[in-house]
Amino acid sequence: MREKPLTLCKYFAEMKFSQLYLSILLAACLLAGCKRDGYAVFTGYAQGGTYSVKADLTGVDVSREEIAAHIDAILDSIDFSLSGYNKRSLLTRFNAGEEIVPDRFFSEVRALSEKYRAQTGGAFDCASAPLFDIWGFGFTSDSLPDPARVQAALAACKEEKVLNFNAIAQGYTCDVVADYLHSLGVHNMLVDIGEIFCEGLNPSGRGWTIGVDNPVDGNDTPGEDIRGVWQSDGGACGIVTSGNYRKFYIKDGKKYAHTIDPRTGYPVEHGLLSATVVAPTAAEADALATACMVLGPEAAKELLLSRPELEGYLITDTGTWTSDGFNLRLP
Repeated sequence: MREKPLTLCKYFAEMKFSQLYLSILLAACLLAGCKRDGYAVFTGYAQGGTYSVKADLTGVDVSREEIAAHIDAILDSIDFSLSGYNKRSLLTRFNAGEEIVPDRFFSEVRALSEKYRAQTGGAFDCASAPLFDIWGFGFTSDSLPDPARVQAALAACKEEKVLNFNAIAQGYTCDVVADYLHSLGVHNMLVDIGEIFCEGLNPSGRGWTIGVDNPVDGNDTPGEDIRGVWQSDGGACGIVTSGNYRKFYIKDGKKYAHTIDPRTGYPVEHGLLSATVVAPTAAEADALATACMVLGPEAAKELLLSRPELEGYLITDTGTWTSDGFNLRLP
């Protein structure tokens, strides 16, 4: 086996650019052309980046061409619903004040976002788009706002007239594609669309293994500096890593992390460098990884321990913490 760094999509992750690139360790036979019968790899461009879907199609009577076309159709539909960069998407039109008729994707993501906002005490909040924008980590390139602008943005957030789904949309997209594969009878899969959903076994007959990059400034090449490797037990789950070391700016000698606390309006200043979350869905893992980065190490630990179906791996500036069920090994 050899390590294959993922090319993670940055499209929905512009606000999060925290995405610590996850590296999947796959059998060389898969990379050489799927010698093991049944497995197929679907790749392409979507949402401003690339995607990769690996699935065991044993017993599936739908052609690979039809599956590829359906995956692309899903990605296109979500782009025209949730993208803040597509000028004709439902989200862009909503943010411009236009009356829209929400489709399934918009409605589901907004409902999920509200659910996770309540669960995290406001640490995750898709209505904080005005804050992301004034700090330069949303759909604009502004930076270092004065206190009056921060207060105005906080007030605007309460009106929920401008939304940003960057912190959940990639994970949600993985879940939608996984649901489609489930409908075909697929249960061994890995869906990488900037975030990860995996289930079952890889082509070598073992659970999927995913490496987490070391969260240090300058580590910009996925897979070159791995801090730890997570081993799947074969269950269906989403796994997402969020961090601050790949997107920030420095002003007057001070480093401003891209993670904005929706409750205060300012970038976080605690010692949590990255949070990897395993959850039943990729959307939930995506949202909660972002929330952990807002909460900081102690509150993030409490959040992950509050529900038995969650697992986590936190890397701080002083050490690491791993939940009991997070199957971690050192590289």
